[in-house]
Amino acid sequence: MNVLRISMFVTICALLLLCSPSGTEARETCDRVIAIVNNDIITLYELNTKMKEISGVDAADLKKKDERQFFLARWKVLDMLIDERLAAAKAKELNIQVTPEQVDKAIERLKRQNAISQEELLAGLKSRGLTYERYRDKIKRELQRVRLINYEVKSKIIIRDEKIREYYEKHKKEFTSPGEVHLAAIFLKKQDSNQPGEDEKTLQKAREIISRLKQGADFGALARQYSQGPGAQDGGDLGLFKTSQLDEVLARVADALPVGGVSEPIIRDAGVQILKVIEKREAGLRPLSQVKEQIYDTLYREEVNKRFVSWIKNLREKSYIKVLF
Repeated sequence: MNVLRISMFVTICALLLLCSPSGTEARETCDRVIAIVNNDIITLYELNTKMKEISGVDAADLKKKDERQFFLARWKVLDMLIDERLAAAKAKELNIQVTPEQVDKAIERLKRQNAISQEELLAGLKSRGLTYERYRDKIKRELQRVRLINYEVKSKIIIRDEKIREYYEKHKKEFTSPGEVHLAAIFLKKQDSNQPGEDEKTLQKAREIISRLKQGADFGALARQYSQGPGAQDGGDLGLFKTSQLDEVLARVADALPVGGVSEPIIRDAGVQILKVIEKREAGLRPLSQVKEQIYDTLYREEVNKRFVSWIKNLREKSYIKVLF
């Protein structure tokens, strides 16, 4: 038994000792080895973590919801982990490396193609229960996969212009952008509506601020000085919104204002708001020239994945894989 196999054997024994011997449920919830892939192992903890990463739901909750679907999904995810192990080992053997800088460039490229900011990316990841670190790891694996296929499969991948145009025509809905507006605001809280004249005082203060803005005062400076709402320290900057995300009042006011325009006082339940439109992006279909790079990458990844499936199948046949369920 060589050193690697001895090391793997010791690791397996250590993990098995973590498991309680009393009952199936106890064994299922502890961390244990569930698969051996050549000289590597996959644990139950890794499998459950991967399932949550993909579905956004804990494995135990998935099982309670639909036990049959849970077991089917678990086998699919385990297959995915086995493929990742085999690919990683092969990449190491071939000395195929992906640097943090290359991952950064790939993420920036994706953000540019999808016209999203870093904040929007992070919000999207959070909604899927995915951390930024895990997202970076996913991008790294994708880049590694491309290099593996390029190295192992000698025929070059070619994506022709007519294929790109065909994809564009079939997926126009994907490239239709909603209307968006970048807003800033100054919000003045009502101090006490039960006190006579308090509402009028707040409204009068808003009118004074608007008068100063019309005379050329800086909106950001006044927001930092007077605003008691979100974004005050950032000069009242609220960020970029899809028009469908705005409530009816703000949507109507923002639509009527030109870029750079400032609203009249907007009466809200908690106070008075002054709105400024910083930028507007009209809704509509993005032209092919704007999305060509994005479509190319999509089709390229599809072709890489096709070749990867065939390549990994051959690699599996040459590997030692044992599932311990």
